[in-house]
Amino acid sequence: MPRTSTVTRKDLLAVALGTGRTVSRVEIKEVTLGPLQHVPLHLHPCPVVGLVTEGEIAFQIEGEGVRYLKAGDAFHEPAGVRVARFDNAGAAPARFVAFYLLGEEQDEIIRMLAP
Repeated sequence: MPRTSTVTRKDLLAVALGTGRTVSRVEIKEVTLGPLQHVPLHLHPCPVVGLVTEGEIAFQIEGEGVRYLKAGDAFHEPAGVRVARFDNAGAAPARFVAFYLLGEEQDEIIRMLAP
């Protein structure tokens, strides 16, 4: 019996990383936030792209409106931009996979900031 196979691709996110940026390696991390957990004001020295795999996350770049991300939603945190919210908006754990796009000799992936 012949096997039929279908490959589909769904666009989730397309972002420009900016000119002059070289990515020499990627660190991929799965992150779990506890119920209603708040993440303090922070930034990433490198661009971050990711995908929510469970739960709902309140995501806000400083100066922009809040977006609510659910399982299957992709996100982008630009390098050097203050992230006001990346909070678990639900009563169950929220989980996401983050891809940290690091340059040569770059090790820092997150910097917590004073409000």
